Amino acid sequence: QVHVAESGGGTVQNGGSLRLSCAASGNTGSSDCMGWFRQAPGKEREGVASIDTGSGSTFYDDSLKDRFTISLDATKNMVYLQMNALTPEDSGTYYCAANTHYMCTWYRAADFEYWGRGTQVTVSS
Repeated sequence: QVHVAESGGGTVQNGGSLRLSCAASGNTGSSDCMGWFRQAPGKEREGVASIDTGSGSTFYDDSLKDRFTISLDATKNMVYLQMNALTPEDSGTYYCAANTHYMCTWYRAADFEYWGRGTQVTVSS
């Protein structure tokens, strides 16, 4: 079992930045891949980015990679998502998730077995 918990959400103005944090606990050694997903009201959940915890390789939705950066601090079992140049379209609930069995991708939500409760991001225009 892996437990993940997000933090760092909030309200920011158009063009601003936020850094989300994800704390992993439990059997973190089994988490081969950590990912960030988001869901806006009335829309489907979508992948944002992921990181292979072994190699450090990162994977992104191409439309976000110039503004978002995923990173890992393995010593603290923390994963971060730095988000810059935010727009109202980035608003939504952001989720951290752990994938312990499957190839690390940024988009296959079904491969992530453990999910946090989410943190709300609101970008005001």
